[in-house]
Amino acid sequence: MCSVHTSVELEKRGIPTTIVITSAFRNALEHQYRGKGMAGHACIELPHPINYLSKEDLSRITLGHTDEIVRQLTQSN
Repeated sequence: MCSVHTSVELEKRGIPTTIVITSAFRNALEHQYRGKGMAGHACIELPHPINYLSKEDLSRITLGHTDEIVRQLTQSN
């Protein structure tokens, strides 16, 4: 997952990050973050699969995570 590599590099520079994934990729994400010394890094997990959702349903699901995304990007570590 290049998003893990990118987020680790940004975090090293003091730029907060979070990643939006679907549930099918949760274990892979956690494994990669552990390998980079950042176990437990923040992410937003959407249901899997999402490719069959209508634009309206996907919008509803993602907008439902807005507060959590803002919290993850603005909380002090």
